[in-house]
Amino acid sequence: MREYMNYIDGKWVPSSTGETFKSINPANGEVVAVLAKSSREDVDKAVQAARRAFDKWRLYPAPRRGEILYEVGRILKERKEDLARLMTQEMGKVLTEARGDVQEGIDMAFYVGGEGRRLFGVTTPSEMPNKFQMAVRDPVGVVAAITPWNFPIAIPTWKLMPALVAGNTVVFKPASDTPALGAELVKIFEEAGLPPGVLNLVTGTGEEVGKALLEHPGVDVISFTGSTDTGSQVLTQTASKNKKISLEMGGKNAITVMDDADIDLAIEGILWSAFGTTGQRCTACSRLIVHKSIRDTLTEKLLSRIQNLRLGDGLDPETDVGPVINERQLNKIHQYVGIGREEGAKLLIGGDRATDGELSKGFFYKPTLFTDVDPNMRIAQEEIFGPVLSMITVNSLEEAIKVNNCTKYGLSSSIYTRDINKAFRAMRDFNTGIVYINHGTIGAEVHLPFGGTKGTGNGHREGAVWAALDVFTEWKSVYIDFSGRLQRAQIDIDKINIES
Repeated sequence: MREYMNYIDGKWVPSSTGETFKSINPANGEVVAVLAKSSREDVDKAVQAARRAFDKWRLYPAPRRGEILYEVGRILKERKEDLARLMTQEMGKVLTEARGDVQEGIDMAFYVGGEGRRLFGVTTPSEMPNKFQMAVRDPVGVVAAITPWNFPIAIPTWKLMPALVAGNTVVFKPASDTPALGAELVKIFEEAGLPPGVLNLVTGTGEEVGKALLEHPGVDVISFTGSTDTGSQVLTQTASKNKKISLEMGGKNAITVMDDADIDLAIEGILWSAFGTTGQRCTACSRLIVHKSIRDTLTEKLLSRIQNLRLGDGLDPETDVGPVINERQLNKIHQYVGIGREEGAKLLIGGDRATDGELSKGFFYKPTLFTDVDPNMRIAQEEIFGPVLSMITVNSLEEAIKVNNCTKYGLSSSIYTRDINKAFRAMRDFNTGIVYINHGTIGAEVHLPFGGTKGTGNGHREGAVWAALDVFTEWKSVYIDFSGRLQRAQIDIDKINIES
């Protein structure tokens, strides 16, 4: 069993109260790690350390900051298998997916590390003679990075690496369900040579640690990934505090399968998107929009494949679907299945907790498929965050687009079609931040913006560093007048002497 403390000002220290909490393996209930249960006092110490480190770190040459990230990437690559196994134990996803999660962190390290030699600004001609002007990026200050449990390496790297390469310092609060992975990630930054105070770790509850970070006057930027309800609370609690807020929240993503689609290919994408990571992705497919002419064929083939999905511990190479994260989430999923039944949807498979043999020790839910779902039913509108898929039948592409867009979320969407005209109409008309053609709703790459519209976020993006930097930097416009006289833009423009 592992034990971890907080990491503040370059030192591993216990919480101020001495209290601890346990991280539990959702597949069998075993204790994975014991961690510091932090208080507001610990948060204050971490923020103060970050503030002290900021003035030196922002002046640290950006190429050197990038080189530290390269070293982080090298160590992540070296420890990929160990981190992946810990991830499967701590949050439950199957080992192949856990490896992919770590790989995303590796990709971010090498991608963002290169930004240390870019951090591009803008130059533009002046309207006045003998005058130069440019815009450059400045770091904002202290960043609070609050991350979820479903991608415990990938998502923290989306936040930490752009923030650090831009010259900010960070207080990192990983999810309470996956804090050991957060601590291991911070150890790697420490080993890579990050100076003391630049990155600080506080573990504990959202109610105690998360709230203290939101309210702390020393925090300049809050980068949060989680549910839309919690994200809305973040906005409410920080509205009067004049902080920069970046929110990456929920989704109710749909795959549309048209009558001309390759059905077998579509089924592969549906299975991966709906039941990969046990449906616990913000980009997971929760709605399946199917043209009526192929509904029966697709349903028959899909049902056969769902029946053969194997539940179990993610460390078992035979496992297709691991556990959900905890009992609270298990109960939430089951409540939504009950809601679907009450609303009149037809349950074809699943719909209950899996309790056979070793599965009874963990939080396993059977992959579930509803048909005859109306687009306005709650199971078609609200985020369930589990292995529950709702099938909606449509008569045309126009109807499919309307159904795809009729939720409060706008993260990811997908269409399967062989018709290029339909594909381009979907690309234009799907109101989501991510659109896939002939692929499922998951599988983003780090060098394109990640995020969504409507209730999915507040306009910012993660992933692509040129988009992510807008969260962690402020633009500074600089004017250099070497004319030797006062030149008043917009006022003296008619008096310009070209020869001057």
